[in-house]
Amino acid sequence: MSTWRSATLAAAAAAVLALTATGCGQDKGSGYAGSGSGSGNGQPVGNASTAQQPGDNAYGSSGGYGQAGGAESAAKQAGQLTVSDSKELGKIVTDSAGFTLYRFDKDTASPPKATCEGDCAKAWPAVPADGVTAAAGTDASKLGSVTRADGTKQLTIGGWPMYRYAKDTSPGDLNGQNVGGTWHASAPDGKKASAQAPAAPATAMPGLSVRKDAKLGDVIVDARGMTVYRFKKDSAWPMKSACTGACLQKWPAVAPVDKNDTQGIALKGFVTFNRPDGVKQQSITCWPVYTFSGDTKPGDTNGQGVGGTWYAVSPQGKLVGAPK
Repeated sequence: MSTWRSATLAAAAAAVLALTATGCGQDKGSGYAGSGSGSGNGQPVGNASTAQQPGDNAYGSSGGYGQAGGAESAAKQAGQLTVSDSKELGKIVTDSAGFTLYRFDKDTASPPKATCEGDCAKAWPAVPADGVTAAAGTDASKLGSVTRADGTKQLTIGGWPMYRYAKDTSPGDLNGQNVGGTWHASAPDGKKASAQAPAAPATAMPGLSVRKDAKLGDVIVDARGMTVYRFKKDSAWPMKSACTGACLQKWPAVAPVDKNDTQGIALKGFVTFNRPDGVKQQSITCWPVYTFSGDTKPGDTNGQGVGGTWYAVSPQGKLVGAPK
């Protein structure tokens, strides 16, 4: 009897030890929680990953959005939309996790219609219409929904159905841009995201040229269109500037300009003045010329007549409007 009892106790103890080892993840060879695949991690039962359900990998089997690091499921709500800046595409719409939203050229916006179904929808999961908040600074009235063939509601922006892309694995990815020439990141208004083409540069102005002022007539301006002035206390021969120190900060010297970079002005006495302070200054008819710090935009003539000593310069190098 004692032998039978000892054997029974030993068997029970062994069973307890076996269960304990399995529960603590020490039995690596026998699988985990009934799985036949085997797990080297041996996680506690409470941390077991949920068995994959149909559709869990609907963002593509290549490890895209919906895999680790992406959304939790194909039906994940977009939440608070945001607008991101792309160097190549300008402003694009992203979901609360930072993943790009796309539109499909084969869909329609008026009326809204989604045509990406079946295998297409596995690669391009529809963004649910529920639980969406417009991005700050955007028009919330642009948000809407369209009923898909399966009866679910899909988010629309500007009437265009919105999708994510399976191969976008990290926030900010734009792997879906221009796929097949029909998929495009969405702008905040639902249009195709596209960086604004830089404005064509204005025709470059010559280093010194002539502008017709409504009050003063023809005056010389620099390459920025800023009015050029002369100082009555200067002299042309010998060439000398009476504007130094703080005066030169208020009345910056015009830097040397190549004769070939001028238009409509007298070139006699068009020489560079080597100032004693080391600054090189352009002169017209041997008179040093300046601009005025009080002129803030092209066309300003705020320096005209200041102190009775500063005047705009005519194309011939003369003082404009100075008392005779």
